[in-house]
Amino acid sequence: MATTVAATPTEQDRVLREACGLVDRSALGKLALTGTEAKSFLTGQVTNDIEALEPGHGQYAALLTPKGKMLADLRVLDTGSELLLICERSGLQALFDTVRRFSLGHDVQLHKRTVQQGLLSLVGPRSGVVAGVDETSAAEEHVNVRGEIGGVDCLIVRTDPGVDVVCAAEEVERVRAALVSAGAVEVSEEAAEILRIESGRPRHGVELDETVIPQEAGLNDRAVSFTKGCYVGQETVARLHWRGKPNRHLRGLALSAPVEVGTELLRGEKVVGRIASAVESPVHGLIALAFVRREASPGDQLALRDTEATATVVELPFS
Repeated sequence: MATTVAATPTEQDRVLREACGLVDRSALGKLALTGTEAKSFLTGQVTNDIEALEPGHGQYAALLTPKGKMLADLRVLDTGSELLLICERSGLQALFDTVRRFSLGHDVQLHKRTVQQGLLSLVGPRSGVVAGVDETSAAEEHVNVRGEIGGVDCLIVRTDPGVDVVCAAEEVERVRAALVSAGAVEVSEEAAEILRIESGRPRHGVELDETVIPQEAGLNDRAVSFTKGCYVGQETVARLHWRGKPNRHLRGLALSAPVEVGTELLRGEKVVGRIASAVESPVHGLIALAFVRREASPGDQLALRDTEATATVVELPFS
């Protein structure tokens, strides 16, 4: 019987760009909120307007410190019965602590879902077909519907690169087998990460952390509402948006040679950033993401500390 796992990096890349790759991301952080005040409460904690959500839709948002720095980023999905929050594990504790602490006195119930639910990501142009999603009605990111895959009740969520399938943890293998039978091919997280970096979408725990303001990462359009009510960190985010310019921006880098994550970027003698993530793309060659000071513009060539390599600053996404 033919293997369902793409054996080589070249095969995995082809699957992700032309068909449908499957990555098990069950380790992602998952929480749920229920209660009559769940939406209004969460709207007051994160950057986007959760109260505006309708069942079957969702939003991307950030959880900030009072100074506007990112503690976590998250997807908020209105499933009709609850708000499902999905985040990187690096931001899970901060999100959990915030909800538990500040929901006191509100009609909000917090439910743990990280261990209880699995999550399989389908990546590639045939993801919707494999998941059985109606392509004409579910192309919008975060749209979510309930459906059966392999006889298992699942939440099927549209993502930027494909579809996420959320199910009970004990049913993951059954759902995985059904997705593979429908045409998905298992690939590594590392292979999928190349596509993420090419797209210029930052990831918490990799590019994003407590030193980053959303606008520096180019997240305002996706993650921030400037018309809703107050939330933690709003003053800094609004002031920078309306009156100022960030001192640095998330940029792509075209590298002349492999370099280590954390390597400093130099413009003359001045440090203007450091490598946050780096991969070898079959399409674009050696590329990286970094927060680079605004004086280093797209097209500029930078040196890298203690190496002979150079980096050319490029706009995102890579093209």
